[in-house]
Amino acid sequence: MDVLLLHGLLLLPLAALLLYRCSPPFQYLLKVAFFNCWIVAMATLLSPLVAFRGRSVENMKVLRAALLPLKRFYGIRMRVSGSERLRLPGPFVIVCNHQASLDLMGMVEVIPERCVPIAKRELLYLGTVGWACWLSGIIFIDRHRRDTAIEVIAHTASTMRRENLRVWVFPEGTRNLGRSMLPFKRGAFHLAVQAQVPIVPIVISPYWDFFSPKEKRFSSGTCTIRILPRVDTRGLSPKDVPELTESVRQAMAEALAEMSTSDHRDQDKEQPLWEPGAGGDRGSPQGQGDTPGSSN
Repeated sequence: MDVLLLHGLLLLPLAALLLYRCSPPFQYLLKVAFFNCWIVAMATLLSPLVAFRGRSVENMKVLRAALLPLKRFYGIRMRVSGSERLRLPGPFVIVCNHQASLDLMGMVEVIPERCVPIAKRELLYLGTVGWACWLSGIIFIDRHRRDTAIEVIAHTASTMRRENLRVWVFPEGTRNLGRSMLPFKRGAFHLAVQAQVPIVPIVISPYWDFFSPKEKRFSSGTCTIRILPRVDTRGLSPKDVPELTESVRQAMAEALAEMSTSDHRDQDKEQPLWEPGAGGDRGSPQGQGDTPGSSN
């Protein structure tokens, strides 16, 4: 009986490996589980190390360094276009489309120095992950209480100018793997107008070719990140926010549609997607992109 049990235990890794190779749904579940476990593990290990500094935007550098290796684990190549547009001297607001948790890999690829995301308040209560986010200076907003959200925006606007802070916002408000962008919420645009700082739109190409929760598919692939020209808000007032929101959304939607076509064409010609030891991280605004950014 003991021998049979031992043989069974020895066969488990082989069975798991065969399932991983032959079953896309099993591969998907394993990769998603590893993604989440990596985030929890890094938050648990690194939070005590940065806690001595207290809540600080400088801790985002540690969070970024912890998440950057994920693209290599999954064989996802990042192509960055227009990274020089993030090299602005002062504060600004970044607005980016939101597709899935994988957006974290795109965000850390290009996030500039002294930049923090705005996140839903529920994230704060996710144990060590919430603690790590709080220590990194991430701004939490209660989406269900409009008065509180307005106060947070007003406070953030004054902090941005005082501390030269950049803020990253997903204006769709929820994940969207559809072929078009959802209507934008106006919080990010009110923030930019109140602070009188530029808006920098960023578009991450669709993940359809290598990632699909509906089809339980998660393989290697190429992700393109395009930084669009900044939009100035000097002289604008709250009454200009609706038009500003729609014009930025339209520009981003057009870029997404164009990238959807070109990326799908490129995938058909793609060579091996990840070569161990290839290239340094050179394309991002902090000097750590996977491939050199090209100008638009």
